[in-house]
Amino acid sequence: MLTKRVGEWFEVQVPKDWVGMTIEDVLKNAWSMPKQMLHQLRMEKGVKHKGETKPWNTTLIQNDKLQVHLFIEEQLGVEPEYVPNLHILFEDDHLLIVNKPPGMDTHPNEEGQLGTLANAVAYHFQMNGIQTKVRHIHRLDHDTTGAVIFAKHKLASAILDRRLEKREIKRTYLALVHGIIKQKKGTIEAAIGRDRHHPTRRRVSPTGQKAITKFHVLRTVSNKEITLVELELLTGRTHQIRVHMSHLGYPLVGDTLYGGQPIVQRQALHAARIQLVHPLTNEKIMCEAPFLDSPPIFEKITD
Repeated sequence: MLTKRVGEWFEVQVPKDWVGMTIEDVLKNAWSMPKQMLHQLRMEKGVKHKGETKPWNTTLIQNDKLQVHLFIEEQLGVEPEYVPNLHILFEDDHLLIVNKPPGMDTHPNEEGQLGTLANAVAYHFQMNGIQTKVRHIHRLDHDTTGAVIFAKHKLASAILDRRLEKREIKRTYLALVHGIIKQKKGTIEAAIGRDRHHPTRRRVSPTGQKAITKFHVLRTVSNKEITLVELELLTGRTHQIRVHMSHLGYPLVGDTLYGGQPIVQRQALHAARIQLVHPLTNEKIMCEAPFLDSPPIFEKITD
């Protein structure tokens, strides 16, 4: 699909599979645009067909130019803060994928909080003249590293939120766990709820939220009684991998909250890979996030 940004407008050349659809069909069905955004675009004449405002029941022909007012100036929403060596894995006009270092929250948990990935992204936006709200699509724990997606406008955010909910964004993690896992691969399906005896801990609970994690053993380090595991999240519950692996009897190395030993400086969990279809161009995106620990955790233990 041929697309480009023209000032505050997003221009798309109508592809073959949109032929016969109306402007409204594209907005409502192809993009599943939220009702509030549809209403705003309608009121503000924020959609053009071949450079002109047309009725939304206009039928599209292949290679027609459709323009949508997407890139609207907004407040950042969080205070910009310089973070050295912000590690960007992918960026275009619609989304940003960043490799989060350890010891950093994804976003502020209280007003005025600094030192988060969102603050660093706000600074990156500000320095590059990008005037839009900082929107994270998912998050990682304070001490988990790896790939995090940010959307650069409302439509990208809405599409990515929906795809995450439908499990259409594949997130692959690496973890070091205590013990030697004999089963090479498997699926953990165990609901997760709050632990009423602890303010931040979660636990497997029949009354909790549905939670599904796939795991695949990559290698074992017999002399250290440690296993390197690849995991895929099919749901996104707080502390999901940490709770599930601890529940199986294989807590994460360094994860003292869930029974791991503090032989490294944090829980050994890294969001290593993210795969998705671009929300607006339909290109396939696959990002690999390299380890950021210094001194290293994964390389040191598995050597």
